[in-house]
Amino acid sequence: MEENKTPVVDTAADTETPLDKNVRLMSPTRMVVRRFFRSRLSIIGLLMVVGLFLFSFAGPLLYTQWGEIELDESGKTEYAVSETTYTVNGVTYTLRQTTEKSLKDNFLAPPSAEHILGTDNEGYDIFVRLMYGGRISLTVSFIAVFLITVLGVVLGGIAGYFGGWVDNLIMRVSDVLMCLPGVPILLIISTLLDASDIDAKYRIYLLMIYLTFISWTGTARLVRGQILSLREQEYMVAAEAMGYSTGRKIFKHLVPNVMPQLIVQMTLSLGSMILYEATLSYLNLGVKAPYAAWGTMINIISTNQDILQNHLNVWVPAGVCIVIAVLGFNFVGDGLRDALDPKARR
Repeated sequence: MEENKTPVVDTAADTETPLDKNVRLMSPTRMVVRRFFRSRLSIIGLLMVVGLFLFSFAGPLLYTQWGEIELDESGKTEYAVSETTYTVNGVTYTLRQTTEKSLKDNFLAPPSAEHILGTDNEGYDIFVRLMYGGRISLTVSFIAVFLITVLGVVLGGIAGYFGGWVDNLIMRVSDVLMCLPGVPILLIISTLLDASDIDAKYRIYLLMIYLTFISWTGTARLVRGQILSLREQEYMVAAEAMGYSTGRKIFKHLVPNVMPQLIVQMTLSLGSMILYEATLSYLNLGVKAPYAAWGTMINIISTNQDILQNHLNVWVPAGVCIVIAVLGFNFVGDGLRDALDPKARR
């Protein structure tokens, strides 16, 4: 009688299939990018921001018909007629004299093939000034937000890690800076700059340096609060036991864990800074003529009601650019906040 031999199945070997070998875990960075691009508002905001950057920085390289401070001197010729009456021997004579007057500037011209958006009240091409104004607004905002973040991270990291009198000193300084009246001091600084020989193109940068000096307090408080909760974690105890330097523990182990919140705050702050720069230029505290900024282009309507009512092409495009920039950065910031949320669905 033959024995029934049943094949022995190695269940351990069968649990590993070719599919399992190809399964790869998704990295945190890829997960964040995937969640970010899953939001339609995030994509719309990103397209707005990229479009503005291309328009402001690449546009002047492609559209070279007019310059930022180049006037259109192709104005029409006007003729003025004057009459003079005099009497000789009881006879009255009238002398008519025609004077030719040439207009140098083709001001407030309507949109045309020569001027896509027309010209302003001084004869500058609005479309070109819109691009150069975007350069000023975007560059100034990015520089200010970058400097605010650097100062906030350094001072907030030191205050949160060391605590004690260092924390008290930095926080009291931030309290004093938060109490300073921003607009009156900006008016004083602007008056001092008017009396100096500083080029009008660079005045806005000096004003934004002052804004940086008084605006780092919010970032410092955010970083300080996060580090106070992170410095007692297990990996910080391990770093202490391994004898790492203080700078390495702060900027290599603590600050990277605060970066998600910092990135979101930086993105949202860009929209606010663009509004701040536009407000300064509108109040004639920022970029001075003949150089352009979006706020300076809107400033025309504050002194000329005719342009406000009858020449929308002069000031509406600059307002639209400001709205697009602020909405775009806010949409990107909201998308990053949701994508970096560890409680979000995978």
